[in-house]
Amino acid sequence: MLFFSFFKTLVDQEVVVELKNDISIKGTLKSVDQYLNIKLDDIGVLEEVRYPHMSSVKNVFIRGSVVRYVHLPAAAVDTALLEDATRREAEQQATKPR
Repeated sequence: MLFFSFFKTLVDQEVVVELKNDISIKGTLKSVDQYLNIKLDDIGVLEEVRYPHMSSVKNVFIRGSVVRYVHLPAAAVDTALLEDATRREAEQQATKPR
């Protein structure tokens, strides 16, 4: 759930999503769910010459299972907060009865 919570803080930020089929899509993150399915608005393909059919598309829904990477703007990532949340989640996992 840590990644889901983290990605929710990035809504309305511009991100680049690289898919497993090598298409990289840049757009504004509009929503994300617990499966890391992603909705992007105002999209553009980084390599328009290779994928001209994508030039008419303005928004996409990307299934989480086809995402290879999500490139985030460095200014949008609060590393101190992320490290703290990671520690808290690790502590919760360690104290959880099995």
